Amino acid sequence: MGCQCSGGWAEQQALQQLEAQGWRLLDRNWHCRWGELDLVLERQQLLLVVEVKGRRTGHHDRHGLDAFHSAKRRRMARAISCWRAVHPASAEQLLRVKLALVPLTAPCRTIRWIDVERLC
Repeated sequence: MGCQCSGGWAEQQALQQLEAQGWRLLDRNWHCRWGELDLVLERQQLLLVVEVKGRRTGHHDRHGLDAFHSAKRRRMARAISCWRAVHPASAEQLLRVKLALVPLTAPCRTIRWIDVERLC
């Protein structure tokens, strides 16, 4: 399983779980000059941006946590600001940002959701 393939699979797993909870997908893999937003969703007056990290068991970076370093968070904050500028209706929505850590190998396939505070 290649990196892009496993990343796409991890995003799909996170998306399916969120859609089952009533979230509606607005954008997937949205790009601007500052970076990419994996998933952008909405539910009622909430806007949710999700960074998805898929990792194999035993990966050295604590299953994706280390890959979400301060420089990545800064780029993501700029990308969110850019996305909201392109979608002015989102200014009315409360923003939530989550990190989804998706295990790529069995036995545990439970997604770990982490709320990201003070990103933007």
